[in-house]
Amino acid sequence: MLLSSCLVFVALACSAADAASVLFSGGTIIAFDHDSESLRVIRNGSVLVQDDKIAGIFEAGEQLANLPADTETVDSTGKIITPGFIDTHRHGWQTAFKSIASNTSLAEYFLKYGEFVAGSTYTPDDVYIGQLAGLYEALNAGVTTTLDHAHSTWSDETASAGLTASIDSGARVFYAYALHNVPNLVTVVDQIPSFEALLQNASFAGTPTSLGVAYDFWTTPGDTQLVIDLIQRHNISFITTHSLQGPWGVTNSPEDLQALGILNGTAAIVFSHASFLTNTGAALLRQTNQYISITPESEMHYGHTNPKSHLIQDQAALGVDTHFTFSTDILTQARIWLQTARYRLFELVLDTWHIPKHNPMSVTQAFLLATRHGGLALRRDDLGVIVEGAKADLVVWDGDAPNMLGWVDPVAAVILHAHVGNVEHVLVDGKWKKRDGKLVVKDYDQVKGRFLASARRIQEVYRDQPPVDFGPNFNGGSPYAEPLTVDAQRGDGDGYGKVY
Repeated sequence: MLLSSCLVFVALACSAADAASVLFSGGTIIAFDHDSESLRVIRNGSVLVQDDKIAGIFEAGEQLANLPADTETVDSTGKIITPGFIDTHRHGWQTAFKSIASNTSLAEYFLKYGEFVAGSTYTPDDVYIGQLAGLYEALNAGVTTTLDHAHSTWSDETASAGLTASIDSGARVFYAYALHNVPNLVTVVDQIPSFEALLQNASFAGTPTSLGVAYDFWTTPGDTQLVIDLIQRHNISFITTHSLQGPWGVTNSPEDLQALGILNGTAAIVFSHASFLTNTGAALLRQTNQYISITPESEMHYGHTNPKSHLIQDQAALGVDTHFTFSTDILTQARIWLQTARYRLFELVLDTWHIPKHNPMSVTQAFLLATRHGGLALRRDDLGVIVEGAKADLVVWDGDAPNMLGWVDPVAAVILHAHVGNVEHVLVDGKWKKRDGKLVVKDYDQVKGRFLASARRIQEVYRDQPPVDFGPNFNGGSPYAEPLTVDAQRGDGDGYGKVY
């Protein structure tokens, strides 16, 4: 890919231009204290980044001795410095679908936009440029780490394209190669040697991108044993799976993986959604220290729902899911989830005709879900925190913006008042990805033009498709039913409108 080669050159050029040492001076730092497992706020402090790590954290007035000679000082007065936000569930390749599925349901998504139907429309170049544009979108919003359930793996070429785009983006991407049987395109048996070739080639070596496995068919005996053998043969460090249960019938539950003997292995396993997690499943997550990914906006938009997720937040992180249908940033997910959990727990009290005395969930808890818990879900203690020795994945927020003016508590300021337009600087692995409000991407207009050409072609294909034929049952299981449609219009009609 010509653009891929160009971006590799640009990445090397940008890397050379980056100072090996950067001091963010005079800001309010939301650091982390491992001893108390709590946040540590430092006002008028400084953070020293050296190469790819946080080399020092300094209190106000503390003497900064022995700084490297080439240290660049960035005045951070009035700014809030946080760890980069972590997205533990995303499908990066789908960026081209943006805004054309604004009213879709999960049932329609499976039949129109998902992995089993989109493969005939997407070329490797579409996958590459969609993944790249989507990751730039995430970086722009302060998301520095993404666990990508990469189910655009319909061929060697599309799988490689998604991985290459992840590398070229400079984001920290846990690229979970989806193993699946897609009719007329690929089988798990075909994919295993292809995955092993990518692993052996290790094009991601020395970059923030790494390679793992996504798999959604744990109750399919033959393929599942092949996948388990692959994971164990190569000591794969992270796995992700969609888990819904309940009427959806998509199990992939902690109980399933425990029965297969892999839940308590060395790999981090992230269960996306876990909408109908059972008490037994929750207990297994705690026993084995595995995590779920709550994707609040997705679970509301599509109707997965999340009726029990507020009860397992000690083993939960946050994700975005299909960023083409809604917000791309983890800040929005943290805010939506905070207020959802509050509403749900308040309602339990009000239903008994009592008045809640205190607020059941705090902004600190929401902040930790968006940062620290993402690192824990991936078994990476050096991610999602500002501590000495952690990876230098940082976000600097403009604390003087009109919507932020007057803040005292920096955690509340970010979680409840900030928006992605306040993201001033972003570093990943100690390298600038956004600076002074602009992405650090040379020839971004070229990337943008190439993406728009791909997106317009794909959108035209989808615009000409007939309505989805749902059939009688979802995935051969639960029957369909129509929800009550909202009436938002006086008189005749309901104001539902159409997708323009």
